Amino acid sequence: MLRRYLPKSLYARVVLIVILPIFMMQAVITVVFFDRHWDLVTANLSANVAGQIALVTRLYEENPERQARADIEQWALEDLDLSVRFETSRAIPEKDKLSPFNVYNSTLDRKLSESIEKPFWFNTRSWPAYVEVRVQLNEGQLVFLPLRDRVFATTGPIFLFWLIGTSVLLGWIAIVFLRNQVRSILRLASAAEAFGRGRDAPEYRPTGATEVRKAGYAFIAMRERIKRQLDQRTTMLAGVSHDLRTPLTRIKLALAMESDTPEVAALRNDVLEMERMVEAYLEFARSEAADEDPDVFDLGEMIGEVENNMKRTGHSLTVDIPAGLVVTARRSALKRAVGNLVSNGLRHADNVWVSAARLDRHIEIYVDDDGPGVDPLLYEEVFKPFTRLDEARNLNESGMGLGLTVVRDVARSHGGDVTLDKSGEGGLKAVIRLPI
Repeated sequence: MLRRYLPKSLYARVVLIVILPIFMMQAVITVVFFDRHWDLVTANLSANVAGQIALVTRLYEENPERQARADIEQWALEDLDLSVRFETSRAIPEKDKLSPFNVYNSTLDRKLSESIEKPFWFNTRSWPAYVEVRVQLNEGQLVFLPLRDRVFATTGPIFLFWLIGTSVLLGWIAIVFLRNQVRSILRLASAAEAFGRGRDAPEYRPTGATEVRKAGYAFIAMRERIKRQLDQRTTMLAGVSHDLRTPLTRIKLALAMESDTPEVAALRNDVLEMERMVEAYLEFARSEAADEDPDVFDLGEMIGEVENNMKRTGHSLTVDIPAGLVVTARRSALKRAVGNLVSNGLRHADNVWVSAARLDRHIEIYVDDDGPGVDPLLYEEVFKPFTRLDEARNLNESGMGLGLTVVRDVARSHGGDVTLDKSGEGGLKAVIRLPI
């Protein structure tokens, strides 16, 4: 369950691993320091002042003469740096006047209670530089004004300021450096994603740490190998298909000069079948070439062109595309893929519906028909090259086993995919999913 709440991005995880322990360590040190050392220092200071107040109070009670008490007040000020005065006919307040920002009021109260046996009252709110302590005597009260930094450890805010300030500064520096390192990884991921969508991303240059640069150069080498392999395969397939046209043309001419016999008719049908195969191979080669650059275009206009092409062949289809739905893709390749799906649907069904929708992070194109459909167990099988179904419905264009292969190849070259499902119209439903 904890994994659901942990960050998913590398940057957030690095911050969690590196930065968070630093702040946690500083927090623990601060708590331990204040709870142990700071409390101990304050307790010693408060105990010292409380002892001095108790001593002056006892001397004051044991020397009732006016001059003796004046000397005690003078000695306390000179030797103890403790201001003392006596007030007659006044009782000390019942409730202490405590500052809400002083966390050591209880420490002073405890030390005064341990040292002074008489009633006392203290004020930590009224004087910024002093703490007022009043001790009740029989004939009046003694008022003490010790310096605040002699009662409490007053450098705590400065310590906290430097601790928090340095922690924030070091954390900010670490975050800046981490962001620069993660940026190199994000640039590599963007280049890989663009290449997966059919975009070359030639502007990518490896940057960052040595390991990231090494991964970047490995990606560039892999990209070049993939492009070279695709180009070689496409060139070979296109060349072989093109070279087959010449002997096929000679065979057609030779058969045209022969008399019409059942054997010659069978040979002519074989030649026509071979021509369709060559055309299918050439189309597959064109889809593999991927020389077309991705472009931004209106999907509704492109589907409208497919609809017009179908009308010229005597077929019609129902189109429902939202207005203003734009995609970034290789227009001719995507048009060929949608055209293949529509042609397959019209070949085996009476009606075909084409629609599209923009979802959260991708665009989906739907091609439904009311034909006989396909066994769900064969959904993945029909995408394999040169696969031909024995059932009444063959999804692959011209029966060569390359129709859906071309569609999936186009979809995946854009970083998407194509899937099959049962249509709500009773036939087959093809879904082309393209990332935004």
